[in-house]
Amino acid sequence: MAEDVLQLLKDLPDPSSGRPMAQLGMLAGVELLEGNGVRVKVTLPTPASPHRATIDQTIRAALPGFARVEVAFDWNVRPSPSKGSGPDLVPGVKNVILVGSGKGGVGKSTVAANVAVALAQLGAKVGLLDADIYGPSVPLMMGLFGARPSSDDGKLVNPLSAFGVKVISIGFFVDPDQAMIWRGPMLHGALVQLLRDVRWGELDYLILDLPPGTGDIQLTIAQQVAVSGAVVVTTPQDVALSDAIKAKTMFDKVNIPVLGFVENMSGFVCPNCHHETDIFSKGGAEQAAEKMGVAFLGRVPINAAIRVGSDDGKPVVASEPGLPEAQALTRIAQNIADRVALANLTAVPRGGQKPLVQLGKK
Repeated sequence: MAEDVLQLLKDLPDPSSGRPMAQLGMLAGVELLEGNGVRVKVTLPTPASPHRATIDQTIRAALPGFARVEVAFDWNVRPSPSKGSGPDLVPGVKNVILVGSGKGGVGKSTVAANVAVALAQLGAKVGLLDADIYGPSVPLMMGLFGARPSSDDGKLVNPLSAFGVKVISIGFFVDPDQAMIWRGPMLHGALVQLLRDVRWGELDYLILDLPPGTGDIQLTIAQQVAVSGAVVVTTPQDVALSDAIKAKTMFDKVNIPVLGFVENMSGFVCPNCHHETDIFSKGGAEQAAEKMGVAFLGRVPINAAIRVGSDDGKPVVASEPGLPEAQALTRIAQNIADRVALANLTAVPRGGQKPLVQLGKK
């Protein structure tokens, strides 16, 4: 009987890849319940999957002959296929995700911090590394300004924690009022230490907030870390999009896949009259993503609450999760995790994993 249920489900597609979920090892088991019921166990490739509802509905529709259908979700975040193929300073991290931009002032750090917190809220094990050596802003945004990490053995540093995210920044170790005047080798050494000498533990995702531009730090990461992909943050106006396209080209040259574009500061809705004004234009990042052949991950409208939350050390996805802008950032986090999962899932050899069938009482 359970085998019959699996037969009915075997061709149901994974919404991301289009391949059968059974082939990808996502159908983890079938349990027969009393009273003509059935429980289908589904192993998602990420706890942040945006497809739970779709999968639930698809499975229920495929089993009309049962009086009761339950869909139980679990997850197994796969490591990047590039793990083990070269040097890696963070072996306990399954997926390293870069958040970059072609220029400063587009809200890259705000997106990085909120994406990290959103992924943690959705159940993932997450770290956030502030790799913007010249302008570290993550300590302020995560409510850790002035904090200092500890070390148990004088060799490895314990990351700080905020909103369920492990956090490290060069800002924890330097005077925040002093300018950082470092040449390339010093930048390289500092970034290597922030990666290698931190007790990250086992993480599903490590988010790296990169400095703007296409300089030494991006090259160091490409050489030292197995990266799952990069996210390019931009604003809609032409001058920012031009730099975002350059950032995408840079990632291409160092063989780092671009997961997609995020359009920040995309329109402003007046809280009083509710009229929408496109202060920095709108839709440019989506058009650029289409032109460059990458995914469009979402847009975040302007809202003072995002700025206030960043200044107060309370990312808006945590402090005001009901705001449309916070929900937009959460969807972006889900889309990023889904793109990473898609790359990792499709690296599974065709044939996938054999589903586990569990027989319960009929």
